[in-house]
Amino acid sequence: MRYNGVSWVSPSWGQLVRDHSEGQSMAQRPWRRTGMKPPAPAAVGVLLALALLALIHLPPPPHHSLLPQPALSPPGPPREVAAPLSGGQASRRRLPVPRTHLRQEQAPGQSRRQQGVESNTPPWLSADDLQKMWLLSRGQVVSKTRVPAHGQVMRVGLRAVGDAKGDVSQASPEDDCQDGRCGLIKRPGDLYEVLAFHLDRVLGLNRSLPAVARRFSSRLLPYSYTDGAPRPIIWWAPDLQHLEDANNDQNSCALGWLQYQEMLRPRRPMLVARDAPCSSIPHSEWSRLALFDFLLQVHDRLDRYCCGFQPDPSEPCVEEMLHEKCRNPAELVLVHILVRRSAPSRLVFIDNAGRPQHPEEKLNFRLLQGIDSFPAAAVATLQTGRLQNLLLESLRLDRELWESQGGTEGLRPLLRTIDRRAQILLRHIQQHNLTVFEDSPC
Repeated sequence: MRYNGVSWVSPSWGQLVRDHSEGQSMAQRPWRRTGMKPPAPAAVGVLLALALLALIHLPPPPHHSLLPQPALSPPGPPREVAAPLSGGQASRRRLPVPRTHLRQEQAPGQSRRQQGVESNTPPWLSADDLQKMWLLSRGQVVSKTRVPAHGQVMRVGLRAVGDAKGDVSQASPEDDCQDGRCGLIKRPGDLYEVLAFHLDRVLGLNRSLPAVARRFSSRLLPYSYTDGAPRPIIWWAPDLQHLEDANNDQNSCALGWLQYQEMLRPRRPMLVARDAPCSSIPHSEWSRLALFDFLLQVHDRLDRYCCGFQPDPSEPCVEEMLHEKCRNPAELVLVHILVRRSAPSRLVFIDNAGRPQHPEEKLNFRLLQGIDSFPAAAVATLQTGRLQNLLLESLRLDRELWESQGGTEGLRPLLRTIDRRAQILLRHIQQHNLTVFEDSPC
């Protein structure tokens, strides 16, 4: 498993108070310069009443921050904006006409402002996303725990600034994590995971965990974590379901390649479907995963053996002698196939750094094998030709990532690569006469 603060711009209450006091002082100076007597108290009272009436009818002032300091989410699974799955029942149709704009699904009867989301934030980020992003980027590190056998990966407990429970000496790592106040700090080279999170939200998949870039300075952390380099920190989901097998604990269910391909067959026997591993995960989830992994060229989940392309000798799959197993498909297994106990039919995408530099001539089409339909909303977004601009709009919220990567100019080459892969995927869908689906309402 390969499961950093972002300088969110927020208004200073101290500055607001000082500005208000200075404004009162300036308001008295014209009377002194002109030698006029100040108005009678009664007149002042009338003027103040009129001013208050005018203020009441003014619209609320715009907020200064795209990420205000929200209240933390309550314990338990987060509320998600996307509508829940309906057991895999979906209507299919051919490739849709490109949409000219995106619309985020909302909870019935609630506007985005009622959900606590600012009107100038991208519509694909929910209030819950923003809360977790703020905690990851600004939360005080109050505890740390090494993740066994995963090198430079550390789980940290986080507390909101000013939280009454922010006493480091009383921090309990397990309690913090069970309450949803933990993050996983990864290597600087895994910053691509932050982009992957924004891609997931832009496409409306909503299967990856919130992630931000952050520079750490906490004395609790080793020097290598506080040397000034930005690192990705990913929200720790407390209810990920793991197998009890110590040798296969990075899965919620054990699934081999041949079993996976059998599951994808449209007319599989119902008895096999019910008894097979991961049978609670509907076909539509695998379609989302395949689309996401192809755009990012994440091989670890579906093709950790690099069977879908000719790997370089320096590839881990070659160094660990995994590639040799491609000769026997029965030995191939899937990894990082995870769900949450609170939503066992929804996959959770982790370890999404992928391969930003993977050459186009070696794109791994094996990731798409067996998939005959794709989510309509995601495909429509790819068709608009606006993917790069949508990602830029979303990534601007992460000030640390934005500045460390050189802003628009620095991010453009990477976004062009993803956009190019998107066009190749669309061509693949058309050439193979594949369909798109929309989940049926509950």
